[in-house]
Amino acid sequence: MNLIGVDGMFGLPFSSQAVIQTMVVFIGLILITSVQIILIVYRSTLLQLFHATKRAERINKRPNMLSAILALTGIGLIVFGYFISTLMIEHADSLLFLMLLVLSSTIFGTYLIFHTTISWMLYLFRRKQRGNLGLYHSLSVASLMHRLKGHANSLTLITVLSAMTITMISLSYSLYYSTENDVRLAMPFDFAVEDMPQEAGTISNRLEEEQIDFHYAELHAIRFDGTWTSKENNADARQRTFLLFSSEQLAQAGVDVKHPDEDEAIYHNTRAIIEGMELSFPKEVQFKATNDEEMQLTVSSFKLENVMNYRFFGDQLIVSEPTFQSIRENIQVGESAEELTYETFQLLDADQSDVASDIFLGNIDNDLFITDFHTSYEQSIQTFGLLIFIAGFLGIVFLLSTGSILYFKQMTEAEQEKGHYRTLRQLGFQVNDIMKGIIRKQLFVYIIPLAIGLLHAAFALNVGSVLIVASMLTPIIMSMAAYITIYLMFTILTIRYYRSIVRKAL
Repeated sequence: MNLIGVDGMFGLPFSSQAVIQTMVVFIGLILITSVQIILIVYRSTLLQLFHATKRAERINKRPNMLSAILALTGIGLIVFGYFISTLMIEHADSLLFLMLLVLSSTIFGTYLIFHTTISWMLYLFRRKQRGNLGLYHSLSVASLMHRLKGHANSLTLITVLSAMTITMISLSYSLYYSTENDVRLAMPFDFAVEDMPQEAGTISNRLEEEQIDFHYAELHAIRFDGTWTSKENNADARQRTFLLFSSEQLAQAGVDVKHPDEDEAIYHNTRAIIEGMELSFPKEVQFKATNDEEMQLTVSSFKLENVMNYRFFGDQLIVSEPTFQSIRENIQVGESAEELTYETFQLLDADQSDVASDIFLGNIDNDLFITDFHTSYEQSIQTFGLLIFIAGFLGIVFLLSTGSILYFKQMTEAEQEKGHYRTLRQLGFQVNDIMKGIIRKQLFVYIIPLAIGLLHAAFALNVGSVLIVASMLTPIIMSMAAYITIYLMFTILTIRYYRSIVRKAL
């Protein structure tokens, strides 16, 4: 309730359908697991089952040329997936195909990293040491060389889940964190109406009656039909609608804008990237003049913000006041162009936004679908608050899952290696000496999937940044820091478990 900014009491109804669905899922899991256990028992003798935990490790063969090729292929597939992810924004029409290509390339590359690449690199390290690894490396490097290939499936799953969790949490928190800034970039005015002088007057009077301070400004604009053109002939040739404003009038209304040069325009749009528009400038906008001749206006640059609330239709362009008046005199007003008047309101006290919003919405026809900044902000907070709640809940589930998989696998290995630690203790090695090698191994086991997962998430978030106008750096750092902290707690628990095993070895 705090996340979405809603006050009140809410009940939690008991759902029998949810209970039934949950029971079906868990019964299915138990049946699948039971079948697997039955098959294992059926295929094994009683003696094999008694000695199942004492089976000798399968010694991997010395890496050959094929191993080197597969090792480099794993790295190449991940790099290829990263490269394709940077092209997804520019090729929005092939988004689904590119997503599948990136996912398959990255996941298979990750599998090869754990199955072959790391073992191959550790083999090169051992060869460089001429086989003289010493105690610490024997407890870490040697163990990893023999076990990583067998753990490739689970480590790949953990890495993919970690990347998905970090991306999901970071993106949802970024949307929530930057809501006010994003809405303000899309709606520079608290209220704005188009060619509605009577309603604007009523709103002004009601705001004054409620003693709400505000800044009022009147803006003139031209809405016209035209097309984008460019020398490369790659512009959108479809007929589009444009909204033309004077930069001097916008400045007087309180909008911080850059003043374009004479006979040039600046394009403003918070959704240009999402809509997949080509953002290479300069370009020209072509439209009809009064004598049916074609006029062109050079658009010199682009700004990822609006100069008028997004509810009003048209691609927003700003020009200097002389250029605006010149176009106003020469444009063909009629079917393809019209002159408009916008009356804008900017509140001076944000604490009065809710009262002012009620006044504005109460004097505007609902069928016009016009909204104000405060209402849009509240709707966004509720949407993204609910999103971050769901993402946070699922993120905790995935985090506990990945951490638990690694933790229980390491517990099993610790039990299996009890005899090795007993031998080392009998040879006179102290607990701290053995633990130094074990700690190195655990850091490898936990940090490698985490590091690759963070790298995957970073490129995924780069693609997701198209959804957010504001900076994502702060929420991403906070989300990743929280994930890493909780994840590394499993590392500490594992190391503590190993220490207890080594202490009890004698």
